Amino acid sequence: MIRVFIVAASPLAPSGLQSLLADRSVQVLGSAADIDSLVGLLADAEADAIVIDASGENAESILESLAGFDLALEVPVIVLAGNASPRWPAEVLRAGVRAFLPADVSVDQLSATLQAVAAGLLVFHPSEVNMLLPAPTPASQVLTELAEPLTRREGEVLQMLAAGLANKEIATRLNISDHTAKFHVASILGKLGATTRTEAVTTGIRRGLVLL
Repeated sequence: MIRVFIVAASPLAPSGLQSLLADRSVQVLGSAADIDSLVGLLADAEADAIVIDASGENAESILESLAGFDLALEVPVIVLAGNASPRWPAEVLRAGVRAFLPADVSVDQLSATLQAVAAGLLVFHPSEVNMLLPAPTPASQVLTELAEPLTRREGEVLQMLAAGLANKEIATRLNISDHTAKFHVASILGKLGATTRTEAVTTGIRRGLVLL
């Protein structure tokens, strides 16, 4: 049984959420109109989670209240929001909130979220994830960022670095001197902006220069 408190400005919201979760092994311990009122109730109960219905509420004031009482650090908090600004998901993460969902989330999703946050996990609705993650950079754009591209021989050497070969082994494979192999490695590091062989390989993989 998961025990929750509900915070909602509307007096209808707690009863609506309680009826939805009644058959989901969820016990609603109580409700409050705001976070300030909730603090006194929490002292006498052991809640597993707090559900905040923030639809239509001022986002900044809710976050300030959470930070002021450190509630999100003591009890997992789930925020249900309506039309949130693009920066709000990141801000609630910084405030310690464990889950951020649309106000119209289904009862199955809310029930699963309660289980997840009670187990210590973070939960975000797919519609909010794009706000948190930067847009991927096309591979073609990444490849053009090199001020000077690798030569064919340097590409071969980079591939051998990825295979873990030392300079002497690279020289033997390519039938070149140790000095020339060392020169190629130094040139690769410079072009990729790397300070170590490992960093050069990692950068090469990210840029699509190393075949795995």
